[in-house]
Amino acid sequence: MKNNGSAINGNGNVPTATEDDGQGKLIVLTAPLTEAIDHAGYFIQMAMASLPIWLEGILNRKYPKWRDVEHNPDGSAKYMPAGVRLVEKSLLRAHESGDIVSCFPQDLEKFIGPRTRVVAVSTHNPLGVTFAAGVYTSIFGSSKMPINSHYSRELFAQIKSNPHRDNFKVIVGGSGGWQIIQTDLYDELGIDCIVEGRSESEDTLALFAKAIRGEDLPREVEVKHPVDRDSILFPDTRTTFGVVEMTTGCGRRCKFCVPDLNPQIDLPKDKIMDAVRANVREGNKQISLATEDMFIWGQVHTDTPFYFPNREALVDLYRDIVATPGVEQHVLSHSTIAPAVVDPILIKELSDILLPKSPIHFPYLSSHPEKKALAPLIGLETGSVRMAKKIMPSKGIPFSIGDWPSIVLEGLRVLNENNWFPAMTLIVGNPDETDQDMRETLDLVYEMERRGLFAFLIPSIFTPLHDTRMEMEKGVTQTRQLTELQWQLMMKCWKMNLRPGQYSWWGPTAWRLGSIGMWLYKLRKLNGPNFTYPLLMFSGAISEKRLEKMGKIYVGKPVKTKSRKELLETLKPKMRKYLRPDTGDMPETSEESKTVVTV
Repeated sequence: MKNNGSAINGNGNVPTATEDDGQGKLIVLTAPLTEAIDHAGYFIQMAMASLPIWLEGILNRKYPKWRDVEHNPDGSAKYMPAGVRLVEKSLLRAHESGDIVSCFPQDLEKFIGPRTRVVAVSTHNPLGVTFAAGVYTSIFGSSKMPINSHYSRELFAQIKSNPHRDNFKVIVGGSGGWQIIQTDLYDELGIDCIVEGRSESEDTLALFAKAIRGEDLPREVEVKHPVDRDSILFPDTRTTFGVVEMTTGCGRRCKFCVPDLNPQIDLPKDKIMDAVRANVREGNKQISLATEDMFIWGQVHTDTPFYFPNREALVDLYRDIVATPGVEQHVLSHSTIAPAVVDPILIKELSDILLPKSPIHFPYLSSHPEKKALAPLIGLETGSVRMAKKIMPSKGIPFSIGDWPSIVLEGLRVLNENNWFPAMTLIVGNPDETDQDMRETLDLVYEMERRGLFAFLIPSIFTPLHDTRMEMEKGVTQTRQLTELQWQLMMKCWKMNLRPGQYSWWGPTAWRLGSIGMWLYKLRKLNGPNFTYPLLMFSGAISEKRLEKMGKIYVGKPVKTKSRKELLETLKPKMRKYLRPDTGDMPETSEESKTVVTV
């Protein structure tokens, strides 16, 4: 039996709620506007998390209506980030629906009143210190506050100044809470408690009950993560961008990663489909499955190792999602690259299913009749085998991390042939990173260019994320500390990223003049002398061949790599039995290990 929130009044001052009585909601849930928007293109949120606030005008001109949001008839938010919806679903186990509201920041005054006892905020980057945000705000301007951080602080200031602030507690959750813990900005932002963990936990309900009673809250609370698929909740309301959870955890155990510390769970198809239908029912036309690695779904805790994808299960899931009436668009989330080497047939079959519903178009890259493409997020991180062994020794399984450059190049070849052009992250300034590590990473990047392969390469400065196995390690912290080779990697990546946009006659000239102008105006002072020649390389003002002859840049050596067949030959016999014969390149094997496991 649910408790009526209005009856939980240990301090004796929670008024009874009536419809539209002006007393406010008992529990108010919200998120920064930049994290809640549900239109203007999926990549707008990435831009808002990375660009400094002084460049907001670019997005305002590109997306003049990005602040326009949709409301339910009662003024509540028609959509919210999946994390907010999950908190809402969890709280409904203990409270009546009339006690809880999810609303946009501009509507807080409508729902916060004398009766309000909790305002809960979900945010993923309140202070702008995640991987991409810190480096790009630092590069582009003296203000290091990303757009998203600006709107997060604006939201906290709005809550702090509310006339009923003394009556309620402010609880913050989401992946960005650690930033507030580490900087101790509780008082400045007006926050009572940071919650780390998932809202399904009974500890979460106990914390909210304590806040409603008016009791003091601990500044930091870590709640338990579910350990089985049946304990995970699914919202039955609309989420921003139609995000529906697919898996938790990953299993590859990269030392810099927070989500991989969570249990490896793939969620039931029937619950995923219910959430997809709920989004469509409430007007969402786009679906995106949230995962750290889409390829583990259907293979977790089976007799087959998770790094040999369950082709049939994945194809069945994605086919049913895009075939759901009302689903017009589907966007991929995170994945790893080794599965493309293990099962290229899976990539082809997924492409046939997903490309027609992709909202992404790459006219100069895609061979699709409508020039559609798929763009999952994939971690490349480094081209240095030494560094890869140190920070992500299992990233390439079932292959050895010693073959990491071969895995990346072969996997990217398979993806590109099927119109997958991933966004691939790189970490610059890792602890103990040497110039040789940077040369090897540049070797890999130049090899991609030589082979005509394409990915959107997104380099960012190492960030020691809270609770990871590298949280106490220190690398580069400011762009002025970057070496010439590190700057060259950053600029080479972005020069390659801009290739599809420079087929017009004016494109190269605009970038050349614009980048040189920015360097003269601000960037040469901001980023130091090591930035100069990499910037000239990026602009095209001086050719790379000439800069190499001048000894100012390193153009990379050809990389000798293994083919797919050679990579498969490196697998141990006990692993070879999981390979699919229809993918070809099958290694020679003994009679004892010729059993092929099918799923």
